Amino acid sequence: MRTSEIATLPVVTLAGDDVAQVKDVVFSADGGAVAGFTLAGRGLLAGPLKQGLSWHHVVGLGPDAVMIADDSALEPVDTVIAAASSTSAGAGSGGNVLGDRVLTDTGSDLGKVSDVVIEYDNADGGPCDVVGYEIEASDALKASTSKGSKHTRLLLPLPDTLAVSSEHVMVPASAEGFVSDDLAGFGAAVQAFRTQLKGGS
Repeated sequence: MRTSEIATLPVVTLAGDDVAQVKDVVFSADGGAVAGFTLAGRGLLAGPLKQGLSWHHVVGLGPDAVMIADDSALEPVDTVIAAASSTSAGAGSGGNVLGDRVLTDTGSDLGKVSDVVIEYDNADGGPCDVVGYEIEASDALKASTSKGSKHTRLLLPLPDTLAVSSEHVMVPASAEGFVSDDLAGFGAAVQAFRTQLKGGS
């Protein structure tokens, strides 16, 4: 699922009450998982709320709604953001990666981040992991892949940990070989890429 598909989703309690809608996705400081959401009121003209939603209070996430047990799951938005910035376990500084340039560790420019791809298993109840980026492919990437010649937006799998600065995202050069244009099959590309990084077959 792309994070752009989550923006404006309703936040609904298990009792069926529509309590808010997603405004922004908040990522953990290392950029590897969704930490929570900032919220807005329901309706076209509704403004931002002073309440947010931490990921550990989410009961389910689907294409039509974010589910919570009840409205006690909502907490001050500053609490959600502070918790996200204290979860850093990786090398990066996190933050907003949209528009950041993606570079390989060998210096190749792959393009700019246009969206973030996440993976969440509702049956598992675990974290909502960032598994890839949708990128506006660079000319070099388009020239090096047959898929790139047809599509300007491609899906790039990410390793378990990565380096993120305020302007660049650094990925292993081998990620280029797993670029995809198919979201339905992207999970397999992510798994194959991460297995290859770990030295598996």
